[in-house]
Amino acid sequence: MAQNYAPGNVSYKNIQSFLYADAGVIGDNDRIWINIYKAIGYCNAILEAVDARKDVFSGNNYDIVKGEALTLRAYLHFDLLRLFAPSYKNNPAAKAIPYVTTISIKSTPFSTTTEILDKIIGDLTAAKLLLKSDPIINGGYVVGYPNKIYTGNVADEDIATEVSGGDIFLQNRRHRMNYYAACGELARVYLYKEDFAKSLENANEVIDAKKFPWTTKEDFFSSVSNQKDRIFYPELIAGFYIPESKDMLSDYFSDSSPEFSPLLEQKDIIFEKGTVGADDWRWMAWFTDVLSTNSPNRAYLRKYDRNSDQVGNAHPLMAPAIRLSEMYYIAAEASFDRDKAKAITYFNTVREHRGIGDGLPASIDKTEFMNKLVAECRKEFFAEGQIFYMYKRLNRDITNTNGQVYPATNRIFVLPLPLDEQAYRN
Repeated sequence: MAQNYAPGNVSYKNIQSFLYADAGVIGDNDRIWINIYKAIGYCNAILEAVDARKDVFSGNNYDIVKGEALTLRAYLHFDLLRLFAPSYKNNPAAKAIPYVTTISIKSTPFSTTTEILDKIIGDLTAAKLLLKSDPIINGGYVVGYPNKIYTGNVADEDIATEVSGGDIFLQNRRHRMNYYAACGELARVYLYKEDFAKSLENANEVIDAKKFPWTTKEDFFSSVSNQKDRIFYPELIAGFYIPESKDMLSDYFSDSSPEFSPLLEQKDIIFEKGTVGADDWRWMAWFTDVLSTNSPNRAYLRKYDRNSDQVGNAHPLMAPAIRLSEMYYIAAEASFDRDKAKAITYFNTVREHRGIGDGLPASIDKTEFMNKLVAECRKEFFAEGQIFYMYKRLNRDITNTNGQVYPATNRIFVLPLPLDEQAYRN
């Protein structure tokens, strides 16, 4: 949908062309709707259960479990909102989706986009208060690689503690919706609502914590295959643990004939090979160029490649949910009108940690700054399903690989609801 690939499958082509009336696309959209609401139902079941049996929890576990469930419920509703409803910028009063908070056979009424955002913010704000006891906040909780092979002298404070010591239930906090995940999601939601002050406040809470170290060049380009970190693992604020998805991801991105691969020239354009991209770590290490004599040259994505021995990898296979770099991008956008120099610093900081030394000039205007920001986000979130949301939030036209422009309208940005839901909403 962000026009990053050149798929061969007809169904994927229809999705890419925003042909939402196609039967296959309708089926896919319906499954997304059903499965996300099913996951929301699980969150509500947890919330009802923990409140009913609060007495069985020890320590701060009640607060942590409830805070996680509230954060995940908000996270899931926000994804639904960004897919199936008009954006806040486009129509804040539009009927959007139901915000489901109970387990019931009764239908939940549809709320407007603004009402949904307020309910999401309410859940996340409550979650932040509950997660004040999250171990990830403690200074002794060190983020890093669980299976890294260290060479040379390494200070104790630089060695990850995420899978060591204490209650196993409280380990690997980044594999769950932790305190900083609630902050990060609030930064996203407030940005969507165009409340830039509160968005910046929450993004800076993550940034200023200095909890998530930037991935080093040595780890990203490690000569030891199972020690390579192509997803910037220490920078993940939260992610989903998906060890069983290795083969599926290989089929999608890097197998002999993957469905989701860009054309070679498409990849080079996205990553700006002709200018700053030549030094970009992501352009250098995420792709294998595949040349062909009887079909277009393609670039196979290696971002999710795994060593066959899962235990031997420096980090587990994760689907990124919220990243440190996104907090910098949010802070850059949210602060530009009030402090352009600071916004440029946020932007350039991420570039520096991706091997790009060229910073933005102090004279840059807002339009060009946003163009640069969107371009960087398109690189950073490649194959993570985030950039379409950004186009929608900003109400930007989308251009495909052939130069065809899809105007920024609800026709491309709002997925159709399942038919029975349409009848209920109307």
